[in-house]
Amino acid sequence: MENVSLGWLVGTFIISLAYVLFTIIKLKFHPFLSLLTGGILMGLLSKMPLEQVGSLLGSGFGSTLGGIGIIIVWGIVLGNLLHKSGCTEEIAALMLRITGEKRATLAVALTGYIVSIPVFFDAAFVILINLVKQLSRKGKIPFITLVTALAAGLITTHAMVIPTPGPLAVAGEMQANLGAFFVYGAIASLASIIVAGVVYAKLLGRRPEHVNDFANSFEDEFVEAETVAETSVKKPSGGLGIMLILLPIIFILIGTIGTAILDSGTVIYDILAFVGNKNIALMAGSVIAFLALRKYLTNNLEEVITDSARDSGIIFLITGAGGAFGAIINATGIGTKIVEVIEDSGITGTTASIVLILVAWLISQILRAAQGSTTVALITTSAILAPLVMQLNATSNVVSPVLVGLAICAGGIGISLPNDSGFWVVNRFSKFTVKQTFAAWTIPGTISGVTALIMVIILSLMQSFLPGLF
Repeated sequence: MENVSLGWLVGTFIISLAYVLFTIIKLKFHPFLSLLTGGILMGLLSKMPLEQVGSLLGSGFGSTLGGIGIIIVWGIVLGNLLHKSGCTEEIAALMLRITGEKRATLAVALTGYIVSIPVFFDAAFVILINLVKQLSRKGKIPFITLVTALAAGLITTHAMVIPTPGPLAVAGEMQANLGAFFVYGAIASLASIIVAGVVYAKLLGRRPEHVNDFANSFEDEFVEAETVAETSVKKPSGGLGIMLILLPIIFILIGTIGTAILDSGTVIYDILAFVGNKNIALMAGSVIAFLALRKYLTNNLEEVITDSARDSGIIFLITGAGGAFGAIINATGIGTKIVEVIEDSGITGTTASIVLILVAWLISQILRAAQGSTTVALITTSAILAPLVMQLNATSNVVSPVLVGLAICAGGIGISLPNDSGFWVVNRFSKFTVKQTFAAWTIPGTISGVTALIMVIILSLMQSFLPGLF
């Protein structure tokens, strides 16, 4: 499609994206259908041959799932193991013991930060909200403060830290160094939850309407009885839970570092490359987690895998459809033409990196706000921008795929509006008004996303000497 101008391609992209958002928000189409038909519309408007449109849908869908399909399943398996064994609550208890009750806000934020790496946001919030109610009532801490801390911690690592499927899909699309992606993502997200989940949360709790607003939900006898019953069951330690979360990440880091310093072709190199492969690391980590938690579980591994495969179905559909949409966008040649414009403009080095980081964050942020799903925003944005980054780096390293990927993830944290299921999870289980939900969920998520963006920009200023960014 060399005869199609950049202006025409940009116009067709905007129309196709608007179509996807309109059909999801207004017509209530499933994102799977909207993304696939949006890709078809993009192909037709860009004058792509009909046969090529159909084949790209299949190849884009398959290649995307081929990269992270196994990871999605094993990530859900690990999360289910931690949840079903009671490890999640014990991690929260451990964080509270470390920080002390006077720093309960920090403990809750850190719990969300850790737990959301393997456990999806909705499930993690529901699991931990009772603990938040207990802490609020016992410590006389405004309930909205602790809910904000929990929500900010959960959504930030859900969007930014591998091996959560969304950021892992971004890292895969960008062909980024997984070890570096984890390390820099963890650093940026930690800064974000401190600002949004601790500083902002405490300021919110100091407002006159919240100062004496402590949780009183445990007046319900059934809930209280249920809590007492749960505490009598022996559970694994929180330290074990944290170790099991970190184990696959440690495998990946060992593989990344080992293959970087050793010569290829040696036995040790091959072993480390195998262990550090993301598919092997997550599978090994999940199997080890089952063995370590087996005595605390009522399900066998086969049942956990079956449940996890069922839970991963919707993620497969959206992930694959996002890849299909992105494949058609990339095949139009829009990325090549944008690269030509950037090269002709003379923008290079750090300036080019910061420009692309801002563009990545903005597109992801718009998609997140418009259709509600962090995963859809991350996958769609990375599919669009990955070829552009690769083309810019074809002759020399100009833009870090790690940092652009993290900017996409930062954009996916907020803004969360009522079209996001997470908004209503916080609203319903916290018994908040819509106004309170905006204050405890939407605003801190937005603050976290902006803070993460600032951190990524700071890292980009040092990209010439920081390891692992190219």
